[in-house]
Amino acid sequence: PCFDFVLAGLFVCVAGYFIINYKPLQFRAGSYTMMDTVMAGLGIALVLLACWRVVGPPIVIIASCFIIYGVAGKYLGGFLQHRGFSWKRIITHLFITTEGVIGNPLGVCSTYIFLFILFGAFLEKTGIGQFFIDLANSLAGWADGGPAKVAVLSSALQGTVSGSSVSNTVSTGSFTIPMMKSLGYEPEFAGAVEAAASTGGQIMPPVMGSAAFLISETCNVPYRQLMIIALIPALLYFTGIWISVHLEAKRLGLKGLPRDQLPKLWPLIRDKGHLILPLVAIIYLMLSGYTITRSALIGCLICIIVPFLRKGTRVPFLQIFSALPQAARSVISVATACSTAGIIIGMVTLTGLGQRIGTGIFSLVGNNVFLALVCAMFTSLLLGMGVSTTSNYLITSTIAAPILVKAGIPLLASHMFCFYFGIVADITPPVALAAYAGSAIAKGNAFKTGVNATKLAFAAFLVPYMFAYSPKMIMIGGTLLEALPMVITAVIGLIGIGGGFIGYLNGPLKMPLRLVSFAGGVCMVVPGTSTDIIGAALILFVFILTHFMNSRKSKPAEA
Repeated sequence: PCFDFVLAGLFVCVAGYFIINYKPLQFRAGSYTMMDTVMAGLGIALVLLACWRVVGPPIVIIASCFIIYGVAGKYLGGFLQHRGFSWKRIITHLFITTEGVIGNPLGVCSTYIFLFILFGAFLEKTGIGQFFIDLANSLAGWADGGPAKVAVLSSALQGTVSGSSVSNTVSTGSFTIPMMKSLGYEPEFAGAVEAAASTGGQIMPPVMGSAAFLISETCNVPYRQLMIIALIPALLYFTGIWISVHLEAKRLGLKGLPRDQLPKLWPLIRDKGHLILPLVAIIYLMLSGYTITRSALIGCLICIIVPFLRKGTRVPFLQIFSALPQAARSVISVATACSTAGIIIGMVTLTGLGQRIGTGIFSLVGNNVFLALVCAMFTSLLLGMGVSTTSNYLITSTIAAPILVKAGIPLLASHMFCFYFGIVADITPPVALAAYAGSAIAKGNAFKTGVNATKLAFAAFLVPYMFAYSPKMIMIGGTLLEALPMVITAVIGLIGIGGGFIGYLNGPLKMPLRLVSFAGGVCMVVPGTSTDIIGAALILFVFILTHFMNSRKSKPAEA
């Protein structure tokens, strides 16, 4: 529509104004003119409108509520009350400073996400993407949801060295997401699988997004010991994701293909094996200490060169460069989502909402351990929005962890709990940067991808509660032999919770059985012999009943 050209022109004017007046704006920081405020307000309105149209209304409504909170805070009571801010102060803070729209989420988008979207576009246009799909199908195409499981495994391995949920998502997702879509997964689900798995990489030893060294120093725990302690919750997280992916594949009927219809592995490697070089190069460069940005750029260049190494993989040269406009279009949804996420983060920093929530929780929960855990979880999810892994730990451990220590939970378990949920903030809306990155590659709805990622990780959300209630599970005050039975019951519990949440165990589950399965899983998670027996009995009941019902249905069909 012609009106879109007007909106685009207005945004060019807004961007041009701040580029031209960059130096004067620095000198008059905190004392902005009326024109500065008008242009900033117009910029915010255009960002919200673009996000509404491209991503959808939920995140825009949430961001708008945060803006209103900045104005109306003085009228609220309790710990949510603050002195209130003028519209001018809010508008200039959100658009002129680096604490709002032009903040960390948009910085991540422009620095990392776009380059890997461009890398993915080059993979597609050069035929390398199709090679990865064929390779995945030859390796795992026969299994239920095979490529999705490949995504979980590759993200876990990448996460051992990666320092960012987003970089993990875009690097491994550039080839795993197209694989999943080729099998029949919806774009929003394919992006969610990769985002959920990649986010778990930040709690996977030995690096843990560089936060491992900080946790070791803060809690006075030897680094080697911390690696062993952190490994159990990390493996349980990925087990929960794996279970959810498997059950979802079963529920959707995404069966593997017959082996005779799949590409043959060795002929594929013989004829097109050189096409794996861009992926190998990126992994090697990142492991060698190159920045993520430089690794992605070199990967893009290698993508252009590699198809011409053999006659059978050559493509028209102009076709390769059609990746440029494709990448630009693909990044629009994630860029608008990241810009709007910056508004939420900007209001949190301006109003001090994170600190206020932490202070308010102290006065609300008292010594109630469960309430303290729930409140610390939501605080960590809020404080972890849109920040790097290291910053995430520093913020959550300072504000949320003392709540748990005061409630009687050991220091290391408290810090691990808050760190865990701060990381999970990367896939929980409204600010789900890893999910936004996955949606950009999958060409799906960003907010829906975040919701799906949260659903996939829901069973894993309970892992921190397990080790908070039973620190021996992560060998705090206990041994590996004492932790092993707890880990086994936790895995069974994750199966029950996953079955209840996804709606499939060894067959489709209707709502009553889903509730029973979910309840059984929760009982297995809660420490105690009696709860374990009850939980195991409930899950076994659902399993046997579903098997019996399926066998009765299959008999008439066979007859």
